[in-house]
Amino acid sequence: MKGALNFLSWFLKRRFNKLVIKEIDIKQNHSYLLMCNHFSFWDGFLAAYLSQHAIHKNQKSHGFYIMVLKKQMQMNPWLKYFGCFSIVPGTPSVNKSLDYAAELLNKPGNLLILYPQGNLESNHVRKIVMKDGIDYIVPKIKGNCQLIWSSNIVEYFESLKPSVYFHMLDCGTNQTFDFAQVDNKINTFHQLSIQKQYRFTDEEY
Repeated sequence: MKGALNFLSWFLKRRFNKLVIKEIDIKQNHSYLLMCNHFSFWDGFLAAYLSQHAIHKNQKSHGFYIMVLKKQMQMNPWLKYFGCFSIVPGTPSVNKSLDYAAELLNKPGNLLILYPQGNLESNHVRKIVMKDGIDYIVPKIKGNCQLIWSSNIVEYFESLKPSVYFHMLDCGTNQTFDFAQVDNKINTFHQLSIQKQYRFTDEEY
């Protein structure tokens, strides 16, 4: 997996102009639930890059996993080599996938990436509509898990290649988790992250 992540970093740096991470403090001896906005096929690769350069460098990792829709796994079977496992919302198997996710996060050093929106959405939306999957997963986690959000925003500005800005937010841990509070915190932060990308416009929300 380490070799695959190193190759991915090399590949992304060739495809993108800049990959800018606004880092947060990473808690030691925790597992990590990394949540991001979901806007493109690139999302899994970008989240893997973020994990490697903002989380794994601070905490020795044991496992790296991404929850993806089953139809994406069927279309791209090679995703399993990047720690992906499938989920099918609205079916009886969904709880089995969510239980597996919680089990992964029981082990310190494991990192799970998921997209609370559940669907691909525009990079420009100002409200993150979060599905209740994390409200099922987090209370089932044993031990300590740090909850992390990243608003990943794409810009071009003067370059022909896109740049990605990773705005990270510490959402606390499973020990203090409250779905409504995390939802509100993420949405407030996401709107501020978009505003920080403005260069000349003073736009009221």
